Amino acid sequence: MADHRIFKAKFSKIYPLYVQKVERKNRTREEVDQVICWLTGYSQAGLQRQIEEESDLATFFAEAPALHPNRLLIKGVVCGVRVEEVDDPLMRQIRYLDKLVDELAKGRAIEKILR
Repeated sequence: MADHRIFKAKFSKIYPLYVQKVERKNRTREEVDQVICWLTGYSQAGLQRQIEEESDLATFFAEAPALHPNRLLIKGVVCGVRVEEVDDPLMRQIRYLDKLVDELAKGRAIEKILR
């Protein structure tokens, strides 16, 4: 597994960027939390704990209680890369999360985002 710089990025630094992105498009922090919890299986308290502990992305996904089985249905392009074609498992999880946040920011219905 390649050691990408993003794996060491603090989730607590990335999370506010996700929130800012969706709030610019009139979506809410609660919706961001909902898609993150759906993908990872974290409860709201568990998500908050990861933010407070300043976990890096590798730890954030390694400690995820239960990655949603329907995450495999997430398809599309993020930053010019097809998420379903990403070989590295951790990078794929990160891209899944990016894709969900992108869909939220683009105004897609939450029911459709949560496949």
